[in-house]
Amino acid sequence: MGARRSLGRSFGWLWAAYGVSALGTWLAFDAFALVAILVLHTGPAQVSALSAAGLAVGAVVAVPLGPWVEFRRKRPVMIGMDLVRFAALMTIPVAFALGRLTFGQLLVVSVLVAAADITFTAASGACLKALVPREDLLVANGRFEATTWSTTMVGPPLGGAVVAVFGPVTTIAANAVSFLLSAGGIRAMGGTEPRPSPRPDSAKLRAGDLLHGWRFLLTHATLRPLFFNNALVNGLIMAAQPPLAVLMLGRLHFTPWQYGLAFALPCLGGLIGSRLSRRLVTRFGQRRVLLVAGTLRACWGLGLAFVGPGAAGLVLVMAVEFGLITCAAVFTPVLATYRLERTPADRLARTLSAWSITVKLSIAALTALWGLLAAATGPRVAIATAGLLLLATPLLLPRRALGAGEAVGDEEDNGNDGDDRTDPALTTGR
Repeated sequence: MGARRSLGRSFGWLWAAYGVSALGTWLAFDAFALVAILVLHTGPAQVSALSAAGLAVGAVVAVPLGPWVEFRRKRPVMIGMDLVRFAALMTIPVAFALGRLTFGQLLVVSVLVAAADITFTAASGACLKALVPREDLLVANGRFEATTWSTTMVGPPLGGAVVAVFGPVTTIAANAVSFLLSAGGIRAMGGTEPRPSPRPDSAKLRAGDLLHGWRFLLTHATLRPLFFNNALVNGLIMAAQPPLAVLMLGRLHFTPWQYGLAFALPCLGGLIGSRLSRRLVTRFGQRRVLLVAGTLRACWGLGLAFVGPGAAGLVLVMAVEFGLITCAAVFTPVLATYRLERTPADRLARTLSAWSITVKLSIAALTALWGLLAAATGPRVAIATAGLLLLATPLLLPRRALGAGEAVGDEEDNGNDGDDRTDPALTTGR
């Protein structure tokens, strides 16, 4: 029903730009970890450190960029961040071809890419609100979510085949080119971008601007628990990935294409969940879907601790990932819609930037900690610990707005956070 509705030419180009960059990203699924393991022969602690340090330092670098983006035209910022990611990623195949690739270079590139990702996310949310009417916000979010899982389904097995034939550095080069194509798609959107709101009082960046997004999130009655829940769930899921990669590619001797296939086929659940999200919200209400889907997505991670060798192990990973992805694909577009409906337009970039920075720092901290845990106890224990902690994360979901309390909760939101319901927005950031 929603998939047939036209959201305009500009949105079509933006959607295409997102699709090509998402395909490149998933084509290079875990490419840095694969390069570290297969080319530089590093262990689980270093693989986890690579993921953690890049995210953490990149997030810190991005802290002043949210306020900077807020008061600038968003499309040039998005194009600039795509070009930064293209240039940074292309240094890796060049260094590899010259025989000069090092672990330190992987760290530096991961920092630059992480900072550019956060900045792009902040700019894209503010840009898209001018393109999508409020009533189509969940439709647009669903399209981006479906695109994410479609490219996730195609990218990893294709990337695994490319890695098997040409090596993991090739997929990094393909990812770099995808960002160049994304920049071209954003440039082709056409039209005139509205002038951003002028900075109050002064044209200079003030210290208070750096914390504005966090102040808004931490004082909002229902966004606050969703904020903490999202950061912790993403952190625990991603923290288990490097130990799982070491377990599957190292000790269990799965090939790169099998590893990619294990995470590709379950993405059918992402297509199912993203198509169901709007219907479920229409029938049960936005917050009830957030509570139920958010709870169900936390129930699957523990199963990855029991993966074994051969076909049975591969099937187990696929089954666990299918359940997790289906629930996450219902939850994510509803969360994005809920968050943006309750974020005023003049603080959107700062709020999205604060959200993304916190999630990335959570992922970085937990990934580093789980790398140490995996080195001390083994990857299987680390994966099991993350799965057990995930089971407790639904306690952070807001529960007071279910049933009859939902209307009261909405009234409280309107009174407390300055919600501008007439000015919708959309973000492609996860």
